[in-house]
Amino acid sequence: MVMKKVLLAFSGGLDTSYCAIYLSQELGLEVYAALVDTGGFSAEEIQEIERRAYSLGVKQFTHLDEKESYYKSCIKYMIFGNVLKNNTYPLSVSAERVTQALSIANFAKSIGADYVAHGSTGAGNDQVRFDMVFQAIIPDVEIITPIRDMKLSREEEIEYLRKYGVEMDFTKAQYSINKGIWGTSVGGKETLTSHLPLPESAYPTQITKQEAERVTIVFKNGEPVGLNDEIFESPVQVIQRLQEIAGPFAIGRDIHVGDTIIGIKGRVGFEAAAPMVIIKAHHTLEKHTLTKWQLYWKDQLATWYGNWLHEGQLLDPTMRNIEAFLESTQQTVTGKVHVLLAPYRFQVEGIESEHDLMSDKFGSYGEMNRAWTADDVKGFTKIFGNQTKLYHNVNNTTAAWATEK
Repeated sequence: MVMKKVLLAFSGGLDTSYCAIYLSQELGLEVYAALVDTGGFSAEEIQEIERRAYSLGVKQFTHLDEKESYYKSCIKYMIFGNVLKNNTYPLSVSAERVTQALSIANFAKSIGADYVAHGSTGAGNDQVRFDMVFQAIIPDVEIITPIRDMKLSREEEIEYLRKYGVEMDFTKAQYSINKGIWGTSVGGKETLTSHLPLPESAYPTQITKQEAERVTIVFKNGEPVGLNDEIFESPVQVIQRLQEIAGPFAIGRDIHVGDTIIGIKGRVGFEAAAPMVIIKAHHTLEKHTLTKWQLYWKDQLATWYGNWLHEGQLLDPTMRNIEAFLESTQQTVTGKVHVLLAPYRFQVEGIESEHDLMSDKFGSYGEMNRAWTADDVKGFTKIFGNQTKLYHNVNNTTAAWATEK
């Protein structure tokens, strides 16, 4: 008898370890486990997760390295749009989950899986992100979610695993950490309140640098391609290297409060040194190289793009339309951005670009005009304010307004 295949999105934690046993022992399925790597695992950690998967009886374990595809499908456009949800959060986890779901869906097709499974609970955003992608990419593959469907407690999962002789560290970590190339989220008892900050010890990267240092980020058509005097093969390498440099300053820490997909408010801490520095550096370069209205419309569309991405809607065709717009704005966003790094903070000091619209050949703001005359300004001002002047003169409102003020 040929057993049916299930592909399990596997992280090696308690929930997915439970799923691995349950899918094979209770449902009689042949379990294939896949770890989607979006930049949060060391080589040693991947080896340990593989060892655990096989100890749980999976038929095959696969490590899917998706760092480059994660950058190309999501991170690139978040940089182009300077995306910070609620002006705070660089979408460290939400964008990552969509990439992971896409990878799992495509791999499920490649192995001919009959089912796909994930360990999400019924209380968070991830269940929606995974399900929506699976429904769109592999609509004929049934989704199995044991933890969510049976409303299992942590204690029930541990008891079940012990029944099958599974030995692992069941000690619950004080903080839930999710690490990826575009930042690390930190959840714990403080983030379940509205007033408590995370303690210093909760952040995975502790401060080890005290002396300020400078770094120069090189951008080409909006993408980070180099640091200081070195040009890298991939922007992913730039992000990783900048994280190594800036992370020990404890830069990019904050707490995000936002609206979840399921309608409740959520609060999470995060550290994202490289993402925060890159976004602010990129935005500064854009302010020098783009026009007023390019910047305006980018802000409007990027805010919507970030919100929709957060809610797992990367496959909405509207996202391709906005990405095309964002990419078209980056043709002149090329140059160097100089950044000062210091403990707990950074400062964008300035830029160099051949596309800098702050060229002094047209004039120096507040100092000298070179491309127009005084009479030009007088005529412009008269026409520019003409409609407002007509309105107030016809309606005799200026005097009343001034009196009220």
